[in-house]
Amino acid sequence: MSQLQASQAQQLAAAGTSRGKRFTLFDAALLKPAIADAFRKLHPRIQLRSPVMFVVYVGSIVTTLLYLQALNGQGEAPAGFILAITAWLWFTVLFANFAEALAEGRSKAQAASLRSLKQSVMAKKLTAPRHGVTWLPCAATDLRKGNHVLVEAGDVIPIDGDVIEGVASVDESAITGESAPVIRESGGDFSSVTGGTRVLSDWLVVRVAVDPGETFLDRMISMVEGASRKKTPNEVALTILLVALTIVFLVVTVTLLPFSMYATEAAQAGSPVAITVLIALLVCLIPTTIGGLLSAIGVAGMGRMMQANVIATSGRAVEAAGDVDVLLLDKTGTITLGNRQASAFLPAPGVTEQQLADAAQLASLADETPEGRSIVVLAKQKFHLRERDLAAMQAQFVPFTAQTRMSGVDLPGRAIRKGAADSVRKYMTALGKPYPAEVTKLADDAARRGSTPLVVADGDRVLGVVELKDIVKGGIRERFAQLRRMGIKTVMITGDNRLTAAAIAAEAGVDDFLAEATPEDKLRLIREYQSGGRLVAMTGDGTNDAPALAQADVAVAMHSGTQAAREAGNMVDLDSNPTKLLEIVEIGKQMLMTRGALTTFSISNDIAKYFAIIPAAFTATFPQLQALDVMRLASPSSAILSAVIFNALIIVVLIPLALKGVRYRAVGAAELLRRNLLIYGLGGLLLPFAGIKLIDMLLAAFNLA
Repeated sequence: MSQLQASQAQQLAAAGTSRGKRFTLFDAALLKPAIADAFRKLHPRIQLRSPVMFVVYVGSIVTTLLYLQALNGQGEAPAGFILAITAWLWFTVLFANFAEALAEGRSKAQAASLRSLKQSVMAKKLTAPRHGVTWLPCAATDLRKGNHVLVEAGDVIPIDGDVIEGVASVDESAITGESAPVIRESGGDFSSVTGGTRVLSDWLVVRVAVDPGETFLDRMISMVEGASRKKTPNEVALTILLVALTIVFLVVTVTLLPFSMYATEAAQAGSPVAITVLIALLVCLIPTTIGGLLSAIGVAGMGRMMQANVIATSGRAVEAAGDVDVLLLDKTGTITLGNRQASAFLPAPGVTEQQLADAAQLASLADETPEGRSIVVLAKQKFHLRERDLAAMQAQFVPFTAQTRMSGVDLPGRAIRKGAADSVRKYMTALGKPYPAEVTKLADDAARRGSTPLVVADGDRVLGVVELKDIVKGGIRERFAQLRRMGIKTVMITGDNRLTAAAIAAEAGVDDFLAEATPEDKLRLIREYQSGGRLVAMTGDGTNDAPALAQADVAVAMHSGTQAAREAGNMVDLDSNPTKLLEIVEIGKQMLMTRGALTTFSISNDIAKYFAIIPAAFTATFPQLQALDVMRLASPSSAILSAVIFNALIIVVLIPLALKGVRYRAVGAAELLRRNLLIYGLGGLLLPFAGIKLIDMLLAAFNLA
């Protein structure tokens, strides 16, 4: 390995280690940048993104001007009081900025380590897509979609692409965090390679799939940083509600301005209301708590996806995961362990078990699936069938397709096929040959046992059934029960026949299943659910999954899958674990639960603060309001300042909850609503009374108000 390659390898390893680091909530590496960002976010253009906090921002500017006026002896209230209100209003804005900056900080730290992978790599650009021809050195930034590059052992893959020749072991730890190398080869669902990863052995010819700046790494950095994060539909709806509430209180405040600007001792019973008091009243009564934390909740939701090794291409996808009510799950690898193994040869009448094993093995020699390899191994073990001279046999292998659902081999004078029972039946019918009823019974019996039957035919004769066994994953039934309690329907998708699918579905506890599924069937099923107003989530990794992934509301593509699947999905699972879909739904639910809980708490908070600040604000003008002062605070100025301080500090107290999220519970919407009202609604009502009273007592004790 050259010195340059060794340096690249070290950078990749360091980046992978950095990306895998789990930052604590208040990590020192995050706090300092977050504090600096909190001040940088004071730019009016940034503040305008949150209408609620923009009102607080404007109020802070106004009270600052009033304080400067008070220093010149023209104050409407004591300068010390105005200064205290002004300081805490600015703290309120800064605390909200800090919450968002802290949420973004973890993502930015991850993005920084990913950006370190974007090194200057020299590619070996081929003049033709063939290994062994002359290549020319070329910078990765000069490559374009459709170019072909040679990547050999020790080389860093310069850009995303598809393998068209060769097979090699690739280290993807810098991207996925997984130390074990993976095999990438031409054809199939494992032909996609990612720029920034490194070839460990052998060689690959890669066809470039993207232009510079459009790579998977570029998209990861963009989404992790949150630079392209847009408000989700639910965020927009909640923002509109918060703006409406803010406008109501703004109108009320403007209506009260005449009392402060034009009221005189002769015109009213008491003293005029200070503008500073009106601004404090407005800030305390508008929903500043949720307004200040709303953006942080969304950013943190995407951050939790990243911690789960899932890249969400939009905040909308994360939110949709929380609203999903139909999950489409592949059987193999998701519900079952996915390592179906041949367990028995079940011959038809008049056929020996060895004859069936011989034909099944011949049809499976070119089948690189675990099932195909297991058939070859079982035939070797039982009948010592080995050492086939394929060249002498003039074998022409027939690959499996989703449409035919069969594979096989053509030999001189023989055409051997193996596949699903119904596919082989159609194949024999098309040839005008009989399909024995005894084989149907053998296949049905295997299916009822939860096994997958593969029927083998040799020319015009059906030889029998190969039984494949799979095992349902432990604990999957309980997880489906949790989803059911949340009102989510689970649908198992499989290419198996209906009997096998029904047996596995019953054992796993799914609500429904789609058997003998083709890509068209998946797409049709998704559209049917969506036409009924349902939100659908699914996973996929192959090119044939791309149409269904593009149609699904939450589409999780496996990182190990094809480029087409990754482009069609709105999430990419770096672990390539199909069961991750369940975790993704839980993270989405948790984000929605957090937003709902803090909204409930914020509005309840505002209701409680009415009793603290309104009597205090207007007692001097309307002495009759003294009867509403149930909290018996030390003085009007202390009451107003206590409410403003509490309003600022509660944002700080809730930052950990906003970033970590409300604890996920698999409960229905009605129960969740009751829980929110009890904990966050009642808590939001009671906490301000205790908090404001405590702050008031401290201010009185130290003569600060």
